[in-house]
Amino acid sequence: MFSVIFPGQGSQSLGMGKEFFDKFEHVKKLFQEADDVLNVPLSKFILDGPKDKLDLTVNTQPAIFLISFSIFHVIKNEFNIDLHKAKYFAGHSLGEYTALTCSGSLNFSDTLKILKKRGKAMQSAVPNGVGGMLAVLNSNFETINNILVDNKSDFECYIANDNSNSQIVVSGFLNNIDKFSNYLTKLKIRNLKIPVSSPFHCKLMNKATKSMEKEIKKLNFNDPKIPIVSNVTANITKDNLEYSELMIKQIEHRVRWRESIQFMAKNNVKKFVEIGPGKVLSNLIKRIDTNFETLNINSIDHLEEFKL
Repeated sequence: MFSVIFPGQGSQSLGMGKEFFDKFEHVKKLFQEADDVLNVPLSKFILDGPKDKLDLTVNTQPAIFLISFSIFHVIKNEFNIDLHKAKYFAGHSLGEYTALTCSGSLNFSDTLKILKKRGKAMQSAVPNGVGGMLAVLNSNFETINNILVDNKSDFECYIANDNSNSQIVVSGFLNNIDKFSNYLTKLKIRNLKIPVSSPFHCKLMNKATKSMEKEIKKLNFNDPKIPIVSNVTANITKDNLEYSELMIKQIEHRVRWRESIQFMAKNNVKKFVEIGPGKVLSNLIKRIDTNFETLNINSIDHLEEFKL
């Protein structure tokens, strides 16, 4: 039994998806539709750069979605592989929008538009250079959460991503991130700053939540063909009316990725198929349990070797 998973921000790279764009007319049409819907040359940013344009959150979010969605449709339309045989779909942060769209809950153009708005709202929620994020390695949720609770008066930071048994990502104002980093270094806990300009998935994103609430409520969420495992609950949602509230909460809520994978595993999923640029999620899953089988599809070679 397998699940399909979709990556989030940080997996982007210049030229991602180029071989799919060059080979398949269907993909060229999706890229052109994205440019038209967003009224920006997203295709150029993806294929030719400049990299700093691609890395702007307002462009990164729809770009990663476009690549994952394009590969999903190549698998379906060109290779006749039915990914709707999966037990679950799940996505990391913005990847949850990809999961919803590939499952038929949202349509392509609406997702492009909402991700552009989401990216803009999240980017502008905190002034540039004021907030940041820190990856903590070789430590778990309980350890880091206890440190943050015990030292709240010295540095107020928030767990943004519970990614695996050995990777936690923390958000906060930069001065607090620096203090927290120094504290961890003294404890010999490895950590490194993530090159982002905003402290995502924490209460500092409240301004983004307020600006996106009305926009997300406008979306028409249909019943998905495949159950979606929510970032917020690490569980499936049986009522499609809940998706709107969950996607609003998701902006400030930590991404419960480790728990999401564990939920799927408890329900007999042993194989995870990652569709989209990079292989971040596949690597995280191996850190959760080395016995899990992972398959990453971000090239045509991967597709030709693909077997369920």
